[in-house]
Amino acid sequence: MTQAVTRYTALYESLRSRRRRAEVPKGLDRIVAAATLAARDRGITLPWLRAEAAAIDAMAPEIRSHSEGALDQVISDLRDAFIRSRHSGARDYPTLRRALAVVREVARRETGEEPFPVQLMAALAMYHGRVVQMFTGEGKTLTGSLVAPLLAWRRRHVHVFTVNDYLARRDAQSRAGLYARCLCGVGAIQQDMGERERFGVYALPIIYGTPKQITADWLRDQIRLGRQTTAWGGRQAMSLAADPGVEGAGAGPMIPGLRAALVDEADAVLIDEGVVPLIIARARRADEMGAVYLRAASIAAQLDEGPDYSIDHVRRQAELRARGRHRAEGLLRAAPEPIFRARRRAEELIRLALVARHCYRKGHQYQAVDGRVVIVDEYTGRFLPDRSWEHGLHQSVEAKEGLDVTADRETLARMSFQRFFRSYPFLCGMTGTVADAAPELRRVYARKIVEVPTHRPLIRVQMPTRFFRSAEAKWAGVVDSIGEMHRAGRPVLVGTRSIESSEQVSRRLEARGIAHRVLNANFDKEEAELIAGAGRRGAITVATNMAGRGTDIKLDDGARDAGGLHIVLTEMHTAKRIDRQFIGRAGRQGDPGSAQTFVSLEDELVRLNTPGLAAWVRRAIRDEELPWSRRLAGLFRLAQRRAEARARRNRAAVLRQDDWIEKNLPG
Repeated sequence: MTQAVTRYTALYESLRSRRRRAEVPKGLDRIVAAATLAARDRGITLPWLRAEAAAIDAMAPEIRSHSEGALDQVISDLRDAFIRSRHSGARDYPTLRRALAVVREVARRETGEEPFPVQLMAALAMYHGRVVQMFTGEGKTLTGSLVAPLLAWRRRHVHVFTVNDYLARRDAQSRAGLYARCLCGVGAIQQDMGERERFGVYALPIIYGTPKQITADWLRDQIRLGRQTTAWGGRQAMSLAADPGVEGAGAGPMIPGLRAALVDEADAVLIDEGVVPLIIARARRADEMGAVYLRAASIAAQLDEGPDYSIDHVRRQAELRARGRHRAEGLLRAAPEPIFRARRRAEELIRLALVARHCYRKGHQYQAVDGRVVIVDEYTGRFLPDRSWEHGLHQSVEAKEGLDVTADRETLARMSFQRFFRSYPFLCGMTGTVADAAPELRRVYARKIVEVPTHRPLIRVQMPTRFFRSAEAKWAGVVDSIGEMHRAGRPVLVGTRSIESSEQVSRRLEARGIAHRVLNANFDKEEAELIAGAGRRGAITVATNMAGRGTDIKLDDGARDAGGLHIVLTEMHTAKRIDRQFIGRAGRQGDPGSAQTFVSLEDELVRLNTPGLAAWVRRAIRDEELPWSRRLAGLFRLAQRRAEARARRNRAAVLRQDDWIEKNLPG
């Protein structure tokens, strides 16, 4: 009976969350929404948070004097008080202060880490629905583990989002003792989990996972529920669908509703991930399209850029010119595939093949792994083995690489991450670099930013950016700088934008006989070992953005005495926030450290976003290394701003598409 009730409750909560609509206000509604948000948040200020944290800190001696049994009883009483508050909705500040003081003491006893007052401030801000900006290295993992049990007590389930499976698993395991003492089970959703195991994890109060995993499971639930609108109707459908031989059949939704979301690295999850919607698709039946994509790739390889076609690398589009159309028609006359008889469709396939050929590069957007194309996440540097490009692009890339072409896929369900996170009644988050995106967070998610001060002063040295005329000169300068820091005994973390760039730096270091390790998606299984050794005296780690978020590089005494970790950033990213994240690996918690950025006028950022200006400077100046100047710095920052603006427009387009689907397509 208990299992049936639990399933019915999960079904009810899932359908309830499904009906929730959180539209982005427009026009005058936007002004009203902004005023409402300001009125709602006017009491949660930095001075108020500081005063509350001081009051909680003052409770420490009393709480610390409790025996283990007495502390457990206090935890049980507090949890009961929070559960009662679910229905009343009242804010009981004395109970909240005491609860946070108790969880702080539990963290000290279970993990050996005692949160600082600034971490208490951040936890309070998140409990009140804020997105907190804490400088990198200020202990966001510990801060999140203070507020997660309180949210679970108050809201029954909390989903803690992070940027990859490794961090989800690491944080869930490292915090398990703390959460168990707070009477909360915890689990982590992993890519290799079966459906039955996922059901068990989602039933727990605290669930760690990535946006891709949890959103995909939510979409699978919606496919399973079909058009059901009531829990009773869904229960009847589940009973009819029950099949003991099918995993998950008749079991209802995996996720028992969307209650609360706590987002680690909030700018990456809420902003960067918003560009591409998540789509659940299935392969259509095997057909002859593989030969079609291979023929289109062959024809694209025979056309000449300029006379036959033009490429827009920024928008990733190709346009056939008159001569290109004429040549393509001649090459297609002998093609046996009937689809090429339709002129418009034939041109579309050739344009797709041209885009795959020129705009998608191995080692940058994808990698060939075990005979198949695997997408590389631009923001995290990790493989996305369960993702594929849509509308035939993935098949076109496979054809370009000469691999087996997979079957086309048909869409079963689609949802943007923006729409998914707006479906949570409660949303909060934390990151080190979100202030730049504050207006977008207010507009899309109705969340305000709280910037929490550092516990210790930041002493990282930011060296001047070095500018080079050519990429070759830049790479030579990068390797010279690495060698210089290595001779001084300092650990060096080298940041690259792509797998290809990380391997290029590695080859140059090998040529000079400089020992180093490489961390990119090809070596993801060695990630924990590489990060553990990256802070040792004289260590050199060449990494993609895999090392840019969530990684805590611990310095040994020799490295600290030599000057701390030195960051070499070999290229500016398309968003300033990503640069700051990587640089933030150094100078954590008051440690010494330094960082320097190397750029060239042949870098992709300026080549695509300020092509005319970059080309003019290259023609005007012949020196291989250019002295630092405001104009040169302004050129690269202009290119970065244009890339950021384009990403914002793309996210806005995804939102508009969401609204259109919501209004015009049946649920």
